[in-house]
Formats: sequence, structure tokens, C-alpha cells
Amino acid sequence: QGPISGVNKEIPVLQCHGDCDPLVPLMFGSLTVEKLKSMINPANVTFKTYSGMMHSSSIEEMMDVKQFIDKHLPPID
Repeated sequence: QGPISGVNKEIPVLQCHGDCDPLVPLMFGSLTVEKLKSMINPANVTFKTYSGMMHSSSIEEMMDVKQFIDKHLPPID
């Protein structure tokens, strides 16, 4: 696929991963985040892991997603 350029290099990214995921091992999440950091501004890439979380989500993860959205998207009136 084509290179990322322009404003897309500055897009903020939040990647979340459970450390007990049996379907997508944490190692693959780590490799993915490193690839992302090589493609866009690495300062804009956040990788969060969640202890004990499998291939699912958690309240802690959803709170992190909410904070990320609140920080990067304009409020809805």
C-alpha cells in the first residue's frame, strides 16, 4: 500500500491489547505498534496493555478509549 503522507503522518493512534489474548498474542500487538511508529509520527502513537485481559475489552480499556476520544475529537453540541 502507498506511503502515508501529509496530515495523516500526524494522526493520533491509540492501540490497546490484552496481555493474555490467546487469539492475537501480545507480541503481534507490539510488532504492529512498532510498524505504526515507523510510518507516522511515533510521538502520536500510544500503545496500552491490560493485565489479565484476553481477546476482549475491559472497563479500564474503555475509559482509556473515552479519554483518547475526548482529547482528540471536538465535542458534540
